[in-house]
Amino acid sequence: MPAERDARTDTEAQPSPLAVGVLVSGRGSNLQAILDAIDHGALAARVAVVVSNRPGVLALTRAEQRNIPTAVHERRDFSSRRARDQAILRTLQAHNVALVVNAGYSAILHRSVVAAYRDRIINIHPSLLPAFAGGMAPKPQADALAAGVKIAGCTVHIVTEDVDAGPIIAQAAVPVLDEDTTETLAARILAAEHRLLPAVIGWFAAGRLQVTAGRVLGVPPAVTGG
Repeated sequence: MPAERDARTDTEAQPSPLAVGVLVSGRGSNLQAILDAIDHGALAARVAVVVSNRPGVLALTRAEQRNIPTAVHERRDFSSRRARDQAILRTLQAHNVALVVNAGYSAILHRSVVAAYRDRIINIHPSLLPAFAGGMAPKPQADALAAGVKIAGCTVHIVTEDVDAGPIIAQAAVPVLDEDTTETLAARILAAEHRLLPAVIGWFAAGRLQVTAGRVLGVPPAVTGG
């Protein structure tokens, strides 16, 4: 009998996985990377809900195939961007989301959402910020090629009211090759994104990150691309 009590106590002591809400707009390859990391036991989190601003995208299918709750909030269905984003906020809160992940999300979140999840919304951007900020893929990759940089990469940062300007959490660098096109460089950066984003979520889940004076502290050694 005591052994049974101990086993029950040990089970109850297990921390709940971090509840993540993922915002998407397209194919959801970064969502898939998160789900794969969870499946492989590399990430102590669970995707509580997937929210899209576009219907019918592959990311929603990926979630639905796993019985993950989904929601679609299109701008045209609301009187304003703020009203749409308030609906997104209600969806996130209804699913007890602790961390919001912008994974290829094409819209800018209203400041009311940012305030509600202050320092708990992260975004992945396909450049080494602050270089080539703004715009969705493939614009930052094309801009990097046009600038002639020799190193490109991706950045995970805290979302603030200023686009692509929040505190940087981590970056992964990849080489820019002489023969690169926008497509080949984008593919190399995307592979780095798939490694970096789950790692950062894991750091949040472990409670090791702290935002202080515009800097994120507690970040382990950099995850590098290849």
